[in-house]
Amino acid sequence: MENMPIVKLGIVAVSRDCFPMSLSISRRQAVVAEYRKTYGEIYECETTVENEVDMRKALTEVKLAGCNALVVFLGNFGPESSEILLVKEFPGPSMVAAAAEEAGDRLCDDRGDAYCGMLNASYNLKLRNLKAYIPEYPVGTASEVADMINDFKTIARASIALNDLKIISFGPRPQDFLACNAPIKQLYNLGIEIQENSELDLFEAYNKHAGDDRIPGVVDDMAKELGDGNKKPEVLSKLAQYELTLLDWIEENKGSRGHVVIAGKCWPAFQTQFGFVPCYVNSRLAARGIPVSCEVDIYGALSEYIGQLVSDDAVTLLDINNSVPRDMYESEIKGKFAYDYDIKDTFMGFHCGNTCSTKLAFHEMKNQKIMARTLPEEVTNGTLEGDLIPGHATVYRLQSTSDAGLRAYVAEGEILPVRTRSFGGIGIFAIPEMGRFYRHVLIEKNYPHHAAITFHHNGRLLYEVFKFIGVELDEIDYNRPKGVLYPSENPFK
Repeated sequence: MENMPIVKLGIVAVSRDCFPMSLSISRRQAVVAEYRKTYGEIYECETTVENEVDMRKALTEVKLAGCNALVVFLGNFGPESSEILLVKEFPGPSMVAAAAEEAGDRLCDDRGDAYCGMLNASYNLKLRNLKAYIPEYPVGTASEVADMINDFKTIARASIALNDLKIISFGPRPQDFLACNAPIKQLYNLGIEIQENSELDLFEAYNKHAGDDRIPGVVDDMAKELGDGNKKPEVLSKLAQYELTLLDWIEENKGSRGHVVIAGKCWPAFQTQFGFVPCYVNSRLAARGIPVSCEVDIYGALSEYIGQLVSDDAVTLLDINNSVPRDMYESEIKGKFAYDYDIKDTFMGFHCGNTCSTKLAFHEMKNQKIMARTLPEEVTNGTLEGDLIPGHATVYRLQSTSDAGLRAYVAEGEILPVRTRSFGGIGIFAIPEMGRFYRHVLIEKNYPHHAAITFHHNGRLLYEVFKFIGVELDEIDYNRPKGVLYPSENPFK
């Protein structure tokens, strides 16, 4: 995937001066060996930190090595101040984890007490108002710590990316579309820059790309991707012109930022002025790693990008759109899957055609059926239609509230292998206890109808990312299982 930062991990072992430093060194070496064997490269800092002088020396080493994410490893109890100063002075995201004891017959001379040291480390982080990633259970063997570090690599990638991200938007949200309106203050709090542009700016740039000599090559690439699904070949040159306009705009406007996503406009005047709808182009950029949200959904674009960083795969943005008809549920869903889904557990996720072709079971580039009801069909061409591929899915969103708070939700489920018999990019989703989640999270907490989708189960790491970037724990929701009530749920059934 393009548009993703490269994470270079470094690990520094720390040691309390009344414990054997050799214990921290040997345990660090074991962790590094396990990580390299299973996951890849990590820079091993030779300096073991006992004091502040060691801390500065170790920081110099990891910075010279180009590390942008740091693991502070308690091979024994660890020096409370010096180890936390590593977190304070390192310019990127940090993780703190600790070594488990290895053997019962070594508890006299080789007991490290890192289990206790983690408590003091967390206390010192709070005293200094510092943030570090602490795994769910942060004490482990070499292989277990290696697994924790691999999780941290994903969380660090998200943190690094957001601090180097610019969101480019075009135009205000359409009339009667307040659902995706949200204050931008939280973007700045997250370290993100935003550039808001007029649709006229985009239209001018598009017109300047008329006759661009790169257009035929993009048309050929589109035709190759679409294959037999190329039902509107007459519009490909316009779509290619628009794609080049967006890509050039990104390069010319990303400024000091390394990563960019787009919140685009697609109606009501877009079709009549540009002469097409942009859905297929949006899908192609998403496939490259540049999510483009529909309807100027700024937090939707951000949510998509976070899912891409976590899943390392293409994502999409869909409306939580319509219920599944009872007859379809009875004939094709009820009792046919490992989880016995109730009809309220199911819904259809839909958008006009922004999902990339690799995430569709079949696809055709057609016209936008809803818009064609009120506009000439020829200006509504450009959607990529098809049923979503069945399999695992995570439905999630990061959102600013109207009073500039920050909240998020995550729910895991699946896209069912059931034909939708409908139009657009669409799939039948099933999420355990979705009916209750729909009422007591999505409605109760005033979420917009746009949901970001990954095509994997990424709930665990998305939850960790949302915690790490600063969403309060009571503002991260999930689909609670039966017997676990939401605060607003009536207990009297």
